[in-house]
Amino acid sequence: MSLSQAEVQSARGAWEKMYVDAEDNGTAVLIRMFTEHPDTKSYFTHFKGMDSAEEMKQSDQVRGHGKKVFSAINDMVQHLDNSEAFLGIVIPLGKKHATQLKIDPKNFRIICDIILQLMEEKFGRDSKTSFEKVTNEICTHLNNSYKEEGW
Repeated sequence: MSLSQAEVQSARGAWEKMYVDAEDNGTAVLIRMFTEHPDTKSYFTHFKGMDSAEEMKQSDQVRGHGKKVFSAINDMVQHLDNSEAFLGIVIPLGKKHATQLKIDPKNFRIICDIILQLMEEKFGRDSKTSFEKVTNEICTHLNNSYKEEGW
């Protein structure tokens, strides 16, 4: 992985601020994704009938998935200084999304960009900058998993 130890520590610090409120921040990211990119909601059959942001915000399913996304990212962040462990999380996740869930890989960049936007809005540009390399690593390795699966 291409992060220095200082970058790893800075990224972890930025992420910790987001992860403290994983369910609410994860929900906010999903709502923004579904609102700004409505086609992304088509992958979630149980979210399709929800049209308003308020309805999504109250949904246990949306909240649960937002927390699940943030928990997966948190696992990756905890292993930024161990490439083997990091890849052991991200590669199976990519394969599952490619083969079982059939999610378009462009959606990973969308959700990562929204996480960075929310991070900047809540904690400033430095937090966003500290975490950009992490989202790039995540998206690169997820996309590589897709390529290995023939996408």
